[in-house]
Amino acid sequence: MKLAGLKSVENAHDESVWAATWVPATDARSALLLTGSLDETVKLWKPDDLLLQRTNTGHCLGVASVAAHPSGHIAASSSLDSFVRVFDVDTNVTIATLEAPPSEVWQLRFDPKGTILAVAGGSSASVKLWDTATWNLVATLSIPRPEGPKPSDKSSSKKFVLSVAWSPDGRRVTCGSMDGTISVFDVARAKFLHHLEGHFMPVRTLAYSPTEPRLLFSASDDAHVNMYDAEGKTMVGAMSGHSSWVLSVDVSPDGAAIATGSSDRTVRLWDLSMRAAVQTMSNHTDQVWGVTFLPGGGGAGRLASVSDDKSISLYDYS
Repeated sequence: MKLAGLKSVENAHDESVWAATWVPATDARSALLLTGSLDETVKLWKPDDLLLQRTNTGHCLGVASVAAHPSGHIAASSSLDSFVRVFDVDTNVTIATLEAPPSEVWQLRFDPKGTILAVAGGSSASVKLWDTATWNLVATLSIPRPEGPKPSDKSSSKKFVLSVAWSPDGRRVTCGSMDGTISVFDVARAKFLHHLEGHFMPVRTLAYSPTEPRLLFSASDDAHVNMYDAEGKTMVGAMSGHSSWVLSVDVSPDGAAIATGSSDRTVRLWDLSMRAAVQTMSNHTDQVWGVTFLPGGGGAGRLASVSDDKSISLYDYS
C-alpha cells in the first residue's frame, strides 16, 4: 500500500484549515471534498483536481468541523460561534441552524443512515443527538462524572468533549475527551456503556473501521494512535511514530490501513497488519488537522489532508 501525491492547493482558505470530509456522490454529480476553516467559510472542491466549486458563508467565527449526510445532498458545519449550520450541498440554502451553547462544537458526525446528527458538546461533557427529519434535539448523552468524595470543577473541565464517532451499524456513539478518556454509548437506550482507557492526553479524533465494526481507532495528543475492541472494552494495540500530537485519523475503505495527521506537520500511512507506519508525507509546512479517505470506490482510493498552512493536499491511495 502506498500514497502518491496528486495535487496540492496553497492558500485554499484565508486562514488555517481545520476540517475536511467527503460529500458522497449523487445521481447528478461526483463526490466533493468539503473543507472548513478559521476564515469562517466552508468550501466544496472537485475530487480529482481540487477545483473550487463553491464557497459557503454563514458562520461568524472559525469553522471547527464539517460533516456530510450519507445521501450526499446535505452537509453540516460547526463553528466556534456555538452554532451548527445545516445546508443543501448544491444550493447552499440553509436548512437548519442548531444552537449549541454554552460551548463550542468541536466535532459533528451523521449516523450511517443519516437519521441523527451527533454533536460533540464541548464543556457540557456530553454528546447531543439531533433528529435530521425535524432538527429537534432528541437526546443528550452525558459522560458520567468520576466517582469520588468531592468531584471538583477541574474534573468536569477535563471531560470537555473533543471528538465523536458512530459505529458502522449506528448502534453506538463514541466520544473522546480532553482527559484522554473515550466513552461508549448505546444510542437506542441513550445509555452510557463503558470507558476505553489508554490515553492520558486529549483525544482529538475517533474512527471506526468500515470492515471490522468493533474496531475503533483514536488519535491523541500523547502522540499515539490506539486500537480498541470498542464492544469488548479492550485496547488491542497502540501505534507510535509521530513526534507530536496526533490530530486526525481515518481508516481506508478496504480496512487495511489508516492515515494520520499530526502537529509534527506530517501525514502518515499505517499498515494495520504490521501495525507500523509505512509512509510519511511531508507536503504541509504546519500542523495537519484533518485526513479523510474517500469512502467506497473499488479501484484507486483518494486521501485528502488539510493544515494550519491553509493548504489542501490530495493523494492517490493504492
